[in-house]
Amino acid sequence: MLAKIRPYFEFDGKSRFSSAVIAKIVSLLKINAMKNLTNQQWQEQVENDANAVILDVRTDEEVAEGKIPGALQIDIQNPPKFMEAVQELDKSKNYYVYCKAGGRSVQACMVLNSVGIETIYNLEDGFSQWDGEVES
Repeated sequence: MLAKIRPYFEFDGKSRFSSAVIAKIVSLLKINAMKNLTNQQWQEQVENDANAVILDVRTDEEVAEGKIPGALQIDIQNPPKFMEAVQELDKSKNYYVYCKAGGRSVQACMVLNSVGIETIYNLEDGFSQWDGEVES
């Protein structure tokens, strides 16, 4: 299956994934583990989840503008380092993933699922629409 999806993950660091591409990846992986959450749902759920890990998959430049408090950054636009870091994640945790607008985080959720992580939440619309607390 990885051979089928690899072309969708190769990019120059500036490309954005269209909805059609994301839909194709989802259909290939048949991902069931990811759930989209609104801002409000995300904030309430993280607050009540002792097993939560927040993952920010944006670039260093984007993170410099601010991030959700406590987030661990793993830049998905650096595929070798991203894959290495993902392999080290605790599979028993619940992962809350976000990017700038929601596209890269969906991609990241699929990768997390492919390495055996089962509980994954995606922030709909990403950090650009975040109305919660922000740290520098």
